[in-house]
Amino acid sequence: MNIIISSVVLLAIIALIIGIFLGISSEIFKVEVDEKILKVRECLPGNNCGGCGYAGCDALAEAIAKGEAAVNQCPVGGAPVAAKISEVMGVDAGTSTKMVAFVRCNGTCVNANKSYEYTGVKDCRIAASLPNAGEKACRNACLGYGTCVAACKFDAISIVDGVAKVDEEKCVACKACINACPMKVIELVPYGKKHKVECSNKDKGKVAMDACKVSCIACGMCERTCSVGAIKVTNGIAIMDYEKCNDCGACAEKCPRKCITK
Repeated sequence: MNIIISSVVLLAIIALIIGIFLGISSEIFKVEVDEKILKVRECLPGNNCGGCGYAGCDALAEAIAKGEAAVNQCPVGGAPVAAKISEVMGVDAGTSTKMVAFVRCNGTCVNANKSYEYTGVKDCRIAASLPNAGEKACRNACLGYGTCVAACKFDAISIVDGVAKVDEEKCVACKACINACPMKVIELVPYGKKHKVECSNKDKGKVAMDACKVSCIACGMCERTCSVGAIKVTNGIAIMDYEKCNDCGACAEKCPRKCITK
């Protein structure tokens, strides 16, 4: 019995010593954390999507607290989160335009011609490494195998008739689909913009026309029609300046290939 009591007392003493040691060590070696970082982190949604340009919400919170990132840099949280963070930081949240992903391609099964029939693994990255960058005749087309769909955590993108389509209401502009797309046909555009150039084909004339029924052929009709200079043909493709565009629709009406869609 004495042995048992002695053992229990010894264990209690050891536990007490260890507890005191850990307590002292935690004070000596503790890392001071800026309270502002913790408060900013509480405001962030915690998706850790990387759409802000940082590794995750912890990294973004630290950057905001240090003044290295804007209070409205979280694409998932949007204006509501920006407002909360601005209160913590004591600054104006400013105005930020909601951005959404957009697939610059309308090369559907009906519109796009094929160079050959692809029967391999349904992965855009694999298909893009094949001759002509996939089976579609257009070398700048959405391949439609859903690599972007797998990358999206918000169920905001799907494959419709061989082309990726974005649900603007679900999209949080995290850029996961943009980073996943090997063809680089996805970009961010302002939410609610009515007219967009739905093509990435940089070929001209007959080559572009043979590849797809609705390809841009760099004719420049849209550029000559636009009264506010919001669209220009650059490197063989029409590029829209959404800050200048007033959604009048004149370019879409004049486009002979109907690649500017509403």
